[in-house]
Amino acid sequence: MFNIPNTLAFIRLLLAPVMFLLLVNREIFGSIHYSWLDYFAAFIFVIASATDFFDGYIARTFDQITTLGKIIDPLADKMLTLAGFLGLMILDRASPWAIYLILTRELFITGLRVSAVSQGMDIAASFIGKVKTVVQMIAIGFLLMKWPYANIILWIATALTIYSGYEYTRDFFKQTSRT
Repeated sequence: MFNIPNTLAFIRLLLAPVMFLLLVNREIFGSIHYSWLDYFAAFIFVIASATDFFDGYIARTFDQITTLGKIIDPLADKMLTLAGFLGLMILDRASPWAIYLILTRELFITGLRVSAVSQGMDIAASFIGKVKTVVQMIAIGFLLMKWPYANIILWIATALTIYSGYEYTRDFFKQTSRT
């Protein structure tokens, strides 16, 4: 149950609140300039994002896919994006509407996936779902670093998020109608 992929997902669960702390509780860091807190948050985000890649790669390559992993991996992903997007919204770097749409979809689909796993169904990430995750991570990174086109990337991520949510919902109901 506690294999390398699941351990990496748990690490991601722990890194998400640390990143959020760096973004929203800046006063506790005393005289450290805010730009350094952005760099630290971005560094933590990159490390956490890398664990997302490696836990999936290791689980598939070495056949270490577990029921716990099917639940904890998407949960860790959502906690990381939640920390990033909410922190960025609080810093007024991200559109509240984009964040609302993304987080609503993420929470809905996480619940749908947990329901599917509990029923013995497998709703694997689609190609567009994987692209969505990558674009969301790029958007968070660009927004953290205040790079050009960050908000355009955020809205592309929002569109992909909504579309992939439609795909998950469609696939879930197709599978449930067969049983």
